[in-house]
Amino acid sequence: MKKFFAHRNNTFFLAGAVCAVAIFLAGCTVGPNYKRPTTDAPTSFRELTPPEPATASAQSLGDQKWWDVFQDEELQKLIRTALQQNYDLRIAATRVLESEAQVGLARANQLPNVNVGGTGTGLRNPASGPIPSYTFNYGRVASNAAWDLDFWGKYRRATEAARANLLATDWARQEVSATLVANVAAAYFQLRELDLELDISQKALASRKESLDLTKTLEEHGINSILDVRQAEQLVYTAAADIADLKRRIAQQEDYLSVLLGNNPGPIEPRGRELTDQPHAPTVPAGLPSALLERRPDIRQAEELLVAANARIGVARAAYFPDISLTAQTGFLSSSLGSLFSGSAGLWSFAGTITQPVFEGGAIRSNVRLTEAQKQEAVLTYQQTIQGAFRDVSDALIAYQQNQEFRAQQELLAHAAQDAAQLSGKRYEAGTTNYLEVLTNDTNYLTADLGLAQARLNELLALVQIYKALGGGWQQ
Repeated sequence: MKKFFAHRNNTFFLAGAVCAVAIFLAGCTVGPNYKRPTTDAPTSFRELTPPEPATASAQSLGDQKWWDVFQDEELQKLIRTALQQNYDLRIAATRVLESEAQVGLARANQLPNVNVGGTGTGLRNPASGPIPSYTFNYGRVASNAAWDLDFWGKYRRATEAARANLLATDWARQEVSATLVANVAAAYFQLRELDLELDISQKALASRKESLDLTKTLEEHGINSILDVRQAEQLVYTAAADIADLKRRIAQQEDYLSVLLGNNPGPIEPRGRELTDQPHAPTVPAGLPSALLERRPDIRQAEELLVAANARIGVARAAYFPDISLTAQTGFLSSSLGSLFSGSAGLWSFAGTITQPVFEGGAIRSNVRLTEAQKQEAVLTYQQTIQGAFRDVSDALIAYQQNQEFRAQQELLAHAAQDAAQLSGKRYEAGTTNYLEVLTNDTNYLTADLGLAQARLNELLALVQIYKALGGGWQQ
């Protein structure tokens, strides 16, 4: 028994020594290490109005939490519901779990495979003629280990690529989250703008009905003609038709917003602040363009995909070098089950193999070229994503500034049109003008008022666009 344990200890010592040597030799890793490509980042974002010089400590709007940017309490409730229930976001989270499993599969190739098995056989034959009866017992318990040494770093590079893909998938989830926040906010503002249009149209309809009643009274007394009545009726019917169309658009917008929340189509209740009461600053801080590379999820995702493509070059290059594999077996073998774990029943074996590619028809070289081209594509995609991000911010800043100016001019237009409509009404009641003037000015006023509502919406949508372009919305 002592000899057996001494023999087994020597075997384990030998296997341990081989493993230590293998780990020492495994320090060699082929393939390029990742280095972030250079990017041509501008010193500031393009704006029509020159901004104040940005400093390293300047906080960007994209650094703020979404509940600090969108302060409508009902909108905040909708966003929280969407972040919990939206199917796109839940699917993205499931993909992260898939990528985590892929990392586990890739990392498993770096470790040895160990299996344990056992067999036991008992046989007894009775006496048959001159052959006496006999009994035969056989037992075997053995463990098998196989290890493909990662001498050239093939499996470590594959694990590196899998981990980069995991991070890319997680950044893709963050991008879905940021997009969802922006979409819910934009859809809510559009809904509130339609509510404002409906309110304007309903007030216009009520006013036009009063004007129609007055016109009919004047026509009955012979002061006006039937033409004035028909023109007044046109204003009433037009406003009524607009209201019906607005109710359709509101219901469809509610359905869209409900689906974003992960709910079945239905009404959105209660409403929050009016469109005219939504807080937003006259100017927004954009921050440093260089910070955008760390803040935007789509840029971070593109970079992690580049890291993965870079690591796969090492996997492809490792195929040029020999594969080194170790196999070992240890256990017990005995013809007597009772003495299976005693005496000289111990067994062991150890073997190593080296396989060197000789002729592959150019497959290895082509695979290396493929991975190198894929990395170059990933580099260009990364740089293109950065350039697109700078354009998104620039376009959003320009839109916000111009929409503010447009809204200010639209306010002046709406006030002027309102005064003209009121003056025309008074002139018509005094009999100094015909109803055509009233019709024209009333139509102009309604158009200007609805245009002002749309201008207010565009200003808020530009704010949403800036926040999303600056990489905001995914911070929870």
